[in-house]
Amino acid sequence: MPIASGLFKQVAYKIETTFGTAPGQASGQQLRRVQSTLDLNKDTYQSNELRPDLQVADYRHGVRRVAGKISGELSCKTYADFFAAAFKRDFTAGASTAGAGITIAGTGPYTLTRAAGSYLTDGFKVGDVIRLSVGTFNAANINKNLLITGLTATVATVIVLNASAMVAEGPVTGATVAVAGKKTFVPTSGHTDKSVAVEHWYSDLVQSELFLGNKIDKVSVALPPTGMATVDFDLMGQDLADTATKRGGVATTAQYYTTPTTVTTTGTLASVNGVVRVGGVAVATITGMSLEIDPTFSGDPVVGSNTVPNLFPGRVVVTGQFTAYFDGPTMRDAFVNESEIDLVAAFTADNTAAADFIAFVVPRLKLGGAAKNDGENGLVQTFPFQALLNVNGGTGVATEKTTISIQDAQA
Repeated sequence: MPIASGLFKQVAYKIETTFGTAPGQASGQQLRRVQSTLDLNKDTYQSNELRPDLQVADYRHGVRRVAGKISGELSCKTYADFFAAAFKRDFTAGASTAGAGITIAGTGPYTLTRAAGSYLTDGFKVGDVIRLSVGTFNAANINKNLLITGLTATVATVIVLNASAMVAEGPVTGATVAVAGKKTFVPTSGHTDKSVAVEHWYSDLVQSELFLGNKIDKVSVALPPTGMATVDFDLMGQDLADTATKRGGVATTAQYYTTPTTVTTTGTLASVNGVVRVGGVAVATITGMSLEIDPTFSGDPVVGSNTVPNLFPGRVVVTGQFTAYFDGPTMRDAFVNESEIDLVAAFTADNTAAADFIAFVVPRLKLGGAAKNDGENGLVQTFPFQALLNVNGGTGVATEKTTISIQDAQA
């Protein structure tokens, strides 16, 4: 009799059309993972009867729930659907402008000055990673990842993510400036409420488990100073589809998602490749960073059903922490003075000028501490933070009206 091996287990998913109902079998997506621990859990009830035989005579199963975690190494496109579900907004194309006249100046950071039109009206934001394309740009300027660090109507101040040099020139006419890939953020209205059906296919056992009604209950991103960037998605779900009726007549010995799309092939991100800016200043002494996005779903049982009817969304709470060598009073004083600052972190898959990347922007946060360690090595401060709604952001200004945004070069 075969024993299941994790190496032969395949994980695939698809967005549900109706919460808790298996989607069509076509167009599933295989998922890269470090591990997936989804499983069916049940409430249990032990009888409290007082009996003359002094023993427990009954024990029952109650409400069914799915719970577990999908853990992976952070890469472009791979987890875009999961981030979008947690943020309650689909990824969409960012801002762009075509036919512009662009003059490049500076020695790093650089300025991209446009002859006409407005970056702000077009929808560009601080923290966007943009690329110049079209137009007769010098080879040192075209198709590079440029992080916007400052923005007015006509001037975008940028740094190059891989720190390569640009060349002053211009005006270059007929140019295109565009946000690379797609973005999403926690919106102020029009929130989505998506659920996914996740399959565990044990090919060595020829067994399938399809978990229905899963919503992203928490996202944890870890960016260590060495090693791969990682992400954990805590899932809360409704049920395991273990009957032919729920599975559209497909037996559990058949793979549910027929011919799913193979796993993504984008490179894994490492924290050593990229840029981190806190309070508008590049910080080269950060020793680690983490982010937690918590959509706080809840679901209560109802009489006459062994599953919860829905999982209801709460506030999206964003917290995090970064550690940095104690090299001056700036960050400490931001905590002491309860200053509001921002955080921009962009990480790439390699060191090339147009590498795949994922960028996180927290436009408004407050630090919750600035504790320092002690010892023979460099002293390290720990800065927990609470992200807040950027009430002054929005249309026509340089920042997004949100708590957090994410940009994915391949989404």
